[in-house]
Amino acid sequence: MIKVAPSILSADYVNLQKSIEEVDKAGAEILHIDIMDGMFVPSISYGPGWVKAIRPITKMELDCHLMIENPERYIDVFADNGADIIGVHVEATQHIHRALQMIKAKGVKAEVVINPGTPVSLIKPILYMIDQVLVMTVNPGFGGQKFIPETIGKIKQLDRLRNEHDNYNYDIEIDGGVNNKTVVKAYEAGANVAVAGSYVFDAEDPAARINAIREATNF
Repeated sequence: MIKVAPSILSADYVNLQKSIEEVDKAGAEILHIDIMDGMFVPSISYGPGWVKAIRPITKMELDCHLMIENPERYIDVFADNGADIIGVHVEATQHIHRALQMIKAKGVKAEVVINPGTPVSLIKPILYMIDQVLVMTVNPGFGGQKFIPETIGKIKQLDRLRNEHDNYNYDIEIDGGVNNKTVVKAYEAGANVAVAGSYVFDAEDPAARINAIREATNF
């Protein structure tokens, strides 16, 4: 069964605490927080102050997905404000190894993120040092997009590499267009964490949507 990570990018900003408490009560293991700077992606979203405000109201792991240029500038502040997982895009930094070292040095789980057009081969040299790979199954920056089925091949490749190397212990997370239908093939391919934004928070009953994802991968 897959872990569910609701993305607050699609939550009710005015009633954010209520939205977070609702998915927490539903048993979501991880809360996904999309950090966007208006440069790496067109949109602008949360900053470290949001993470600091969210930390006291939930025990879910806070997965901070940094969709920002030169993420090294902000790793320390997000870690200090309560992030449990920090994800950096390989496309956003010239020094991905250094960025991951910085995350690990803060005692936080290190995540590398790849866009739909980025091959797995680009991150092979650093797979030994990470806790999670986030495979973007849409182009980053906006919620509500359709799942790109061609990304399934990358999930399979990452799963195969993980099985072939004893020192590869990363989770495989997917993000974008996730629902109770699209999650099935991703789970079969080896993904074990699913980010779901609009599918969960646009529903009248977010808890039911979380359960639907779980039930779809309960095999």
